[in-house]
Amino acid sequence: MSVLIKQKAASELTISCFGEVLWDCFDSGKRLGGAPLNMCVRINALGIKADMISAVGKDALGQELLGEITVRGVSCDYIALNEHKPTSTVEVTLDSSGSATYEIIVDTAWDNISLTDSLLTKVSSDDVFVFGSLIGRSEVSYNTLQQLLNVANFKVFDVNLRAPHYKLDTLLKLMNKADFIKLNDDELYEIAKALGCKYHSLEQNLAFIAEQTNTDYLCVTKGSHGALLSIKGVNYYNSGYLISVVDTVGAGDSFLGALIYQLCSSDDPQYSVDFACAVGAMVAQSQGATPVLTHKQINDFMDPA
Repeated sequence: MSVLIKQKAASELTISCFGEVLWDCFDSGKRLGGAPLNMCVRINALGIKADMISAVGKDALGQELLGEITVRGVSCDYIALNEHKPTSTVEVTLDSSGSATYEIIVDTAWDNISLTDSLLTKVSSDDVFVFGSLIGRSEVSYNTLQQLLNVANFKVFDVNLRAPHYKLDTLLKLMNKADFIKLNDDELYEIAKALGCKYHSLEQNLAFIAEQTNTDYLCVTKGSHGALLSIKGVNYYNSGYLISVVDTVGAGDSFLGALIYQLCSSDDPQYSVDFACAVGAMVAQSQGATPVLTHKQINDFMDPA
């Protein structure tokens, strides 16, 4: 029995991740990217089957992306080919501390994910549906998301604010449809303030968001200082792990992928957030968003012999 899914073993679960697939372009070259894809890769690698729902262009970059996704063990069955829109690329700039800023091209293939009967059938049969906020920037994909949310069973919302690619009213609509909301501390304070929150502490702001959205499962990450997981009003804390940051790209995505995996596999919320923080830290001390991490490496990092 697990925290989130009580009627099935983890080996029997299926998860869908909806949203952007793209190339993160660094000075050193391009790497697999997109928050939902990073999560999908991590969940699969840890041991629960997750499928990616997205689109790429019918171009060389798209074919290369599909090849790399396949190599990482993720099915491309639900990644459409768009003949009219290009495969997405993002220019990533790292500062001296490894923190990233992003230049995201608009109107790409993943902005135009069309609804199909097979997607509705897929999502309605899956145990968990994961989606992010960036997908809300385009009408086509946002409309598809709305329809999929109507049939999804357990909905996990990854708030990922990338100015100017979001609007508060869209965020609020998505938060109100979610069963689980994950955000970072800056995003928490920004959204809570915009909704009229007068509190100052992180816990008060998180409780305010929980009440405003009627959500029982929330998590806020705090960078190097770990994370707070809140389940039905009970808080679980991890204070972070000491590392040397290489780049922060995808660390939050792998954190959430690892957290979803553990909450679907374990009945221990504290271990789940500890494990997820370890994975996020290990990604931050590596290059790129999806370094290969085994369970043994994660356990050794958490508890060195």
